[in-house]
Amino acid sequence: MDYFKWGIDPVFVSLGGIQVHWYGVLFGTAFILGFYLMKWIYLRENKNVQDLERLLFYLIAGTIVGSRLGHCLFYNPAYYLNNPVKIFAIWEGGLASHGGGIGVLISLYLYRRSTQASYLWLLDRLAIPTALAAFFIRVGNFFNSEIVGIPSSVPWAIVFERVDLIPRHPAQIYEALSYALIFILLLVLYRQDSFLNKRGILSGMFLVMVFTSRFFIEFVKTKQEAYSTEFWMSPGQILSLPFVAIGFTLVLVAMFRKRSIQL
Repeated sequence: MDYFKWGIDPVFVSLGGIQVHWYGVLFGTAFILGFYLMKWIYLRENKNVQDLERLLFYLIAGTIVGSRLGHCLFYNPAYYLNNPVKIFAIWEGGLASHGGGIGVLISLYLYRRSTQASYLWLLDRLAIPTALAAFFIRVGNFFNSEIVGIPSSVPWAIVFERVDLIPRHPAQIYEALSYALIFILLLVLYRQDSFLNKRGILSGMFLVMVFTSRFFIEFVKTKQEAYSTEFWMSPGQILSLPFVAIGFTLVLVAMFRKRSIQL
C-alpha cells in the first residue's frame, strides 16, 4: 500500500539567524484566537473586557511553566534532576499537557484572587478556548513529526519521514480532531442557558472528554524511552485518570446540586 508521506520542515520561516517554527506559530495562534473568543464571551455576559489582558498573561505563564515542569518531572525526572539547568532549555522541546493543565488551574486561582469572578465561572468559560488551543497545539506536533503513533497498516497510516520510513498511526491528528469536536460541543452547550446555570458542568465535561480521549489515544502512541516498563498503562494514561475523576465529580455535583457551587 502506498501510504501518505509527511516530512515537512518544522521551521516556518528563517530570518537571519532567527527561526520561527510551525509549532510556535500555531501555539501563538491558539492564544490569540482564545483571547478573542474570551472577549466575545465577556461582552456577551457584560463582563469587564479590560480584565482579559491580565488573565491572558496569567494563562500564558501558567501554561508554559506548567507544561515544561510537567514534562521534566513526569516524563524524565532523573535526567532533569541531574541536569537542572536543562529545565530552562525550553527551545529543545518538551511540554506536557498534564503539567500545562495543572499550571492553568494554579494561575487561574492566582488571577481570581484579585477579581470578583467565580473560579468555576472562569473555568467553564476557559474550557472552550482551551479545547481550541489543544487542537492547534496537536497540529503543531504534527508539523514537528513528534508524538507519533505506533506502526500500523491502516489505510490512513502516515510515514513520518523525519522519524523513519514506517507507516504509523497519526496520533497527533487523532487528538487534534477529538479536541476540535470537544470545542464545538462545548461552544454549542455554552449557548444553552440551562448549562450556564450549572457552574462546573462545562469544565467538568471538558476534563472528562479531553482526558478520556487522551487515555484511549495513548494506546496507539509510541512510548517514551524513559518509561519503557511492563506496566500496561503509560504515564500519560495514569496522569489522565485524576483529571477524569475530577471532571466526573464536577459534572455530577453540577447536575444534582440544587444551588450552583459558589467557588
